[in-house]
Amino acid sequence: MARSRRTWCGFWLWLAVGGLVCILVPPARGQAPDLPIPVAPQPSPAGKTGSDSEAADSGKKNPDEGKKKDEKENGDKKDKDDKDKDKDKDKEKDKDDKDKDKDKDKAPDWYNVHAQATVVSQGVFPFRSPYMGPNSLASNQNLASTATATLFLAARPFRDTEIIFNPEMAAGGGLGNAVNGTTGIAGFPNGEATRTGIPQPTPYLARLLVKQTFGLGGEQESLEDEQNQVAGKVDIDRVVVRVGKMSATDLFDDNAYSHDPRTQFLNWALMYNGAWDYPANVRGYTYGGGIELNRKDWTLRYGIFAEPAIANGAPIDPRLLAAHGQATEYEQRFKINDHPGSFAVMAYMNNAHMGNYRLALAEAAAQPGGIPDIAATRSYRIKYGFGITAEQELTKDVGLFGRAGWNDGQSETWAFTEIDQTVSGGVLIKGTSWGRPDDRLGIGAVANGLSNAHRDYLEAGGVGFIIGDGHLHYAPEEIVEVFYNFQLRKGVVFTLGTSGVNHPAYNQDRGPLAIWSVRLHLEY
Repeated sequence: MARSRRTWCGFWLWLAVGGLVCILVPPARGQAPDLPIPVAPQPSPAGKTGSDSEAADSGKKNPDEGKKKDEKENGDKKDKDDKDKDKDKDKEKDKDDKDKDKDKDKAPDWYNVHAQATVVSQGVFPFRSPYMGPNSLASNQNLASTATATLFLAARPFRDTEIIFNPEMAAGGGLGNAVNGTTGIAGFPNGEATRTGIPQPTPYLARLLVKQTFGLGGEQESLEDEQNQVAGKVDIDRVVVRVGKMSATDLFDDNAYSHDPRTQFLNWALMYNGAWDYPANVRGYTYGGGIELNRKDWTLRYGIFAEPAIANGAPIDPRLLAAHGQATEYEQRFKINDHPGSFAVMAYMNNAHMGNYRLALAEAAAQPGGIPDIAATRSYRIKYGFGITAEQELTKDVGLFGRAGWNDGQSETWAFTEIDQTVSGGVLIKGTSWGRPDDRLGIGAVANGLSNAHRDYLEAGGVGFIIGDGHLHYAPEEIVEVFYNFQLRKGVVFTLGTSGVNHPAYNQDRGPLAIWSVRLHLEY
């Protein structure tokens, strides 16, 4: 334990040093701007020049001489204006040449490189715990930390073809038991925690895919340079195909205000739709493909992905025809008083070697004192469900989001978390009104539920890979999360957060929980 704490203290120290370097070292400066071009002073139309005054005061002077003098002055003025125009043209030419040189110095737009590193530390205060099961959260589990680092490489070797490569490293574990570090709460509080049970820093391949765009003509839009996206212009009406290793959540259930645990809400049931048991290995990635038809106001998506060979497993089931997950989603975009919003409806169906809750209960009932074992009933089965997600900008600084989801809850949870019904919502606020426009305040809440078969299984002493207290006095799991992002400088974000959990793992006998969170996120 002491060694683990020293390891994390050292990790935090190094990350803090890196953050200080990012803060204190000034960013690279561009070329100094050109000085404003001087403009020759012009006489006021309502005023008089000195020669005009002399001509008015001297009635003895020859009018022809005054006229010649005026013509000479006008000629001199014209010559001066011509010279000024020539100078202006020369300066504009020099400026254009400088701009061309700058464009030559810019990195080519056929590739980009980005990176991120995130450390999350969490703790839970002591809580009521009259009994514990194999997957219960311990009341003395006071500290847990995770760390991830990702390299985002994207290239466009051809006009409409992109290749994306993301090597990643993860370390540590979340609040929970020593086996996988993510137990005791269905809506787990750390979206950076995976269920590997490997605390040592471990590198792996997160994404490797090809993205092919087929333009359909018409109006175009600009894509900004960002993680896994090369800047450029594409047709608004287009078909996009992705094939390779990725996360199913890269394509589906997106939300501008709650989708990234590295900068937004940490809770699993707030960052994604908790009732979608999305296909993934233990790290959250899998092999598959997706296709989407994008129009100006709507998008239609379909994807098919491989399932793990065992629940919460790393290896992928090679029987792809029998083990895969499919999803389809329709997204409608709109504006209310010029503020963008969207609404998406998703349906999914998973095929995997899953156990059945009712069958496990029946087999246990046939044996005196038997405890149901879901793993003993595994066979290739189907799980299906539905989900919706919505977002709406209220002002330039305030946005709302919401999700709801349901699955049939008859087959065991296979890849994500033990939630059969969920409803969530929240608000994300920019700090503009208090003088910190790059800061963010997030407030979210979620309520999760189980199917009758699932709750009966847990009440009889059964366990899944996330929850299982050995007994269950059922009630919906209710969670509130609040966080504040301090933007220390571009690419450096420090977060303080807290969560409250009522009925953890759907058990009225345990909790409530009060969890604190600290997060440091660096990105390039």
